Amino acid sequence: MKRISNKETNTKTKSLESTRQTLNVTGLRITSQRALILEIIQRGQGHLDADEVYRRARERQPRLSLSTVYRTLRTLKKMGLVEEVHFDEAHHHYEIKPSTEHHHLVCLGCGKVVEFECPLSQKMKDDVSREKGFEITDAEVRMRGYCPECRRERG
Repeated sequence: MKRISNKETNTKTKSLESTRQTLNVTGLRITSQRALILEIIQRGQGHLDADEVYRRARERQPRLSLSTVYRTLRTLKKMGLVEEVHFDEAHHHYEIKPSTEHHHLVCLGCGKVVEFECPLSQKMKDDVSREKGFEITDAEVRMRGYCPECRRERG
């Protein structure tokens, strides 16, 4: 059995504490399932689909159902804690609601997703809003292509 160091314990405790505080601020009842699912997405290091969230959550709470995961994801999205992103027609992926606007590059070869920021997107939103009289509340830029590894494989 691996012994967890004080540093690891403090980090895990802070993460769980932060997750619970985030849920508390929204006025949501803090259930173990909500806290777990939010923590999994926070630690996800990427964009997780519901099946992957479910798989990771079941490792810690084996009795958790897939319907609970879907219900919780909908609730967290509705409360503005997570964002649902669509990289293809078949799957919804989830990420913690970012504090700054970012966009995505999606590799058509391996499916890799790379986030990037683009200061020009704010200018574009401002220009379009002014020209069209449209109040823009959100914008998403998704570019598709091939990552360096897939480009090498394609020759």
